Parts: sequence; structure tokens; C-alpha cells
Amino acid sequence: MENILHIFLLLPLLGFVLSLLVPKEKESLLSNIAFYVVGGNLILGIALVIFWLINGHPTLNITDISIYQNPHYNFFIDFYFDKISAVYFLVGAFLTFLVTVYSRYYLHRESGYKRFFNTMLFFYFGYNITILSGNFETLFIGWEILGISSFLLISFYRERYLPVRNAIKVFTIYRIGDLGIILAMWMMHHLWHENVTFLKLTNYELVHEHLASHSWVGVFISLMILIAAAAKSAQLPFTAWLPRAMEGPTPSSAIFYGSLSVHIGAFLLLRTFPFWEHQHSVRIIIVILGLSTAIIASLIARVQSSIKGQVAYASAAQIGIIFIEIALGFEKLALIHFAGNAFLRTYQLLVSPSVVTYLIREQFYNFKPHTDDVVENSLSKKLKNSLYMLSIKEWYLDKIIFSIFLGPLKGLRTQLNFLTLKNLLYFFIPVYLVGFYFSYINPPFSETVKTYLATAIGFTALLMVLKAYNERKNYRLAWLLIIMAHLFIDLAINFNEHFEGFETFLYMSGVIVCGVLGYYILYRLRAAENKNVGFDQFYGLVHKHPKFALIFLISCLGLAGFPITPTFLGEDVILTHVEQNQFLLAFFIANIFVLNGITLIRIYARIFLGPHPKTFQTKSDLTS
Repeated sequence: MENILHIFLLLPLLGFVLSLLVPKEKESLLSNIAFYVVGGNLILGIALVIFWLINGHPTLNITDISIYQNPHYNFFIDFYFDKISAVYFLVGAFLTFLVTVYSRYYLHRESGYKRFFNTMLFFYFGYNITILSGNFETLFIGWEILGISSFLLISFYRERYLPVRNAIKVFTIYRIGDLGIILAMWMMHHLWHENVTFLKLTNYELVHEHLASHSWVGVFISLMILIAAAAKSAQLPFTAWLPRAMEGPTPSSAIFYGSLSVHIGAFLLLRTFPFWEHQHSVRIIIVILGLSTAIIASLIARVQSSIKGQVAYASAAQIGIIFIEIALGFEKLALIHFAGNAFLRTYQLLVSPSVVTYLIREQFYNFKPHTDDVVENSLSKKLKNSLYMLSIKEWYLDKIIFSIFLGPLKGLRTQLNFLTLKNLLYFFIPVYLVGFYFSYINPPFSETVKTYLATAIGFTALLMVLKAYNERKNYRLAWLLIIMAHLFIDLAINFNEHFEGFETFLYMSGVIVCGVLGYYILYRLRAAENKNVGFDQFYGLVHKHPKFALIFLISCLGLAGFPITPTFLGEDVILTHVEQNQFLLAFFIANIFVLNGITLIRIYARIFLGPHPKTFQTKSDLTS
């Protein structure tokens, strides 16, 4: 029974690879690959669950493969199957199959037909990894795949300004959530001194033993998990990203932001519930968060002028209630609620194009004014108007995130002007070489001095990433700053706790290869365009240079540490060398990883996506 779980991962991966090889003109072949892959997964999944139930629904845990191991750490892939996985898997397989059938006809003759099915199969692969994961490391692989899939689907209409801009906004929120899960993984490693599995978290005696003298550590981990879950499931204060994500095609809105991806935060809480179920303060915070989201999102949904906006906020409100159910310990009710909400929102979004027509007709022929027995009429006029205006403004949730959290980062732009290309070449690179010598070859410092040096070097790396985030003109500077930030992180960790040579190679191999490849693409792009392409606008060069765009995207993902290069594994190993009491260094490194991803995706989007001065007419445009 255990071995069949691999099929649910290998089949979508095989379908994704095959879909990449199919020419974009072969619409029927592309859709058939997705149809048979997802349909096969659904049939096999139903058979597995039936067999699993007949055999007494045992909990399955498979330690699959150890990718890297040292005396203090073991990075292994682990899979886990229980009733939570079963519900999420069946709902996900059925809805993905439904959307696949719908999309075969809905997107017919669309210029991005191939891209859509490529991305959907990639998303389905990441979704299955997430819900079948048996530890945080395996879950984070699927978690990251869901994040990049979201960006690609929201920016599906990549020649338009708004979808691309909203895709960057949503990806930014996802990366803020990644900060929570990265710090949770870091502290979890120091609490358990191993790569802990979700199966061990179900052992109350074992969890209680580890938390007995480290209660504050348990609260910290739980709050970081909550931040990650709230960002992924559009809970306060991150709720406003959900309607922005509806800029993609209707099928992607249905499968991502109505049903599956948006419920992954609830899945994370369900999966980790045994760890924090006895932390009453955390449970109270989750209830308050869910209740606040349910109330505010419901109010905003009432005043939305678009169908997708109404569905998005209504879904966020229901997920808030699911958070409350999880916090109260109603696991089965939360699973039933998840399935019901996922099916309902998928249906509503798939029929939303038709609903607009129906409502227009009803407005003219069957209009009925509001009656006096609505809830709003029980409120005072001043309160009602205040709530209405706040809801119209979406309770300023966008402003809270992008002005309060990200605004200060942009305010550092002038303070970081000393990080010029000249200073980088003539000061910071020599400083790095000196540090490399004293760190790897001839370390003369005491342990205390090296600890302070590690924090100072980590802070320098963070400044480099902040400068790259704020850079708008010089692409060479931004790209080199990100590479140098990785080099300084490696240096900081080696001062903090000696890095083995293989660990350095593992981490830096992906950085160097992807960094050089991306820089080469930027160099070739400048020569091809005969101008300096900056980051001050969207250039939309993907139409003219599709191969460059693909290679550069892969380079960005590798440099950001997404799970396609050794950099991803190296970043995870790095955090094991940061001690439990070194919050500042861990915070610097986690923020560097998060801001790296945001900066690189922004660079890619500004160069290759968005409107282009030249009008590109596709075959569907000419025949419509």
C-alpha cells in the first residue's frame, strides 16, 4: 500500500515533463495528457482510499530517501498518509480533474494554452507533495512549487499590466508566509535535534517531553506556523491578495484561489495540530484571527462589484471559520467544511462568466428592492456608513501590508546608495576574500569574536539584498548584489559554526551556476535590444525572446533557492548551523532568502512580462 503513494507524485511529474515536450499547436495532445494524468490519479486515489478504509485506515509513514546527511542533520524525503491527507487528496484530484475537463474547451485557441496546462500539472505535482509530506522539509518543497505556480497562473495574461503587477503582489505575500515556515523549521530542528516527522508530532508524551522546559520555543514555532498558514490562506492581515489573484483565467481562479491552494494554510494547521493543541494562548490567537477574518471578509464581500471579488472574500471568510474549528479541536468538522467550501467556490467561479449575464437580465426584468428585515437596518446610520466605507476601501489591508511592512524597505533606498558597482568591486569583494582566508584557511579569532563577526556579515548580506530590492536602473548591480549576498551568508555561517567543504559546495554550486547563467542572459539581452534594460518599467520582452525568458526564469528560481537546484538544500543546511539563541542571525538569513525570491521574481517580471510597445497579434486575435 505504501508504494502506491509514489505513483501519485510520479504521474503528475511525468505528465508535466511530457507536456513541456509537446508543441503548443497540439492542443488536443496537451489536454489529453492532463486529462489522463489527473484522471488516472483520481481513479487510483479512490481505489487506494477504499482499500485503506477496508484495512482499518492505518497511518502510513514512508521515509523515502536521504538526500544529505551529516553527524548533526539528515535531510530526507518523508511521506505521510492519514485521514487528513485522504480528504485533501480526493478533493484535490476530483476538482483538478473537473477543471482540466473544463479548461480543454474554455481555453481553446488561447495563446497560452500550453503554458496553462504546463503550469497546472506543475501545480498538481506540488499540491500532492504538500498534502502527502511527512516532514517540514518535504512539505516546503511542495509549498514553494505552489508559490511559483501561483505567480505563473496569475500572470497568465502576461502582456497586460494588471495581471503581472498583481502576480508580483501575491508572490510577495507568499514569501512573507515563507518567512514564518523557514523560522519554524529552524527552531523545530533545534528543539528536536533532528528532522522531525509529523508522525512523531502525534506522540503526545514525546512532544510534551520536548516542550516541558522549552515552552517559549513551542509558542514561537506555533506562531511562525500560524503566520505561514495565514499568508497562504488569505487570513488577516493578508486577505487582500486573494481577489488580486483572480486576474488569471477562470479555471486557475477556481482550482487555486477557490478550492485547493487557498486551503493549504488550513492543512498546515491540521497537520501540526498535535504540536500546539496544548498551547492555549496559541489556540486563542487562532480563534481571534479566524473570527476577525470571517467578519471583515464578509463585510468586504457584501460591497464587491465583481463576481470573483465576492467569491474570493466569501471563501476567505469561510476559511476563517475553518481556522476556528481547527483551533477548537473539531478536526472532522474542519475537513468536511474544507470539502464543502472547495466544491462550492469551484462551482461559483466556473459559472461566474454566465452569472454576470443572468444578473444583468434579472436586474432589468425581476428587480426587487431590499426589504426592511436585513441586518444592516438594525445598525445606526453612522455605523452603517462607516462599515460601508471601510469595506469599500477593503479595510486598507493592502496599505497595511505594502505600506507598513514593505514601505520601510523602500525608504532605505537613499541610505543604501553607498552600495554601488564600484564599491562592490573594489571594497566588498576584497573584504569577502579576506574573510574567506580567515574563515576557511587561517582562523585567528576566538569563538566569541567569530559569533559577532557572523552576525555583522549576515547584516551586510541583508543590506545587499535590500539594495537589490530597491534598485531600479542598474541590472548588473542588482544581480551581482544577490550573488554577493549568498557569498556573505556562506562566510557568516562558516564564522559562526564551521561549514564542511561539501556543504559549501552544495550551497554555492547552485548560486554560481544560476548566477552566471542569469548574468549571461542579461548581457545577451542588452546586446539584442541595443539598450540598457532597467527595472523601472515593464518591458514585455517575452514575446521577442521566449528562450531567454525561460532560461532567465530558471536562473532566478535557482538563485532564489527554489527546489530545482542544490541551493534549496544548501539553504536548509545553513539554518542548522545557526544556534537556538541566535535569533538575530536567523532573522537576517531568513529575510535574505525571502527578499531574494521577491527581488528576483520582480526582475524577471519587469524585463520579460507586461505590455510591450509593439503590438503582438496572435492567431486567436486574428480569427476572433
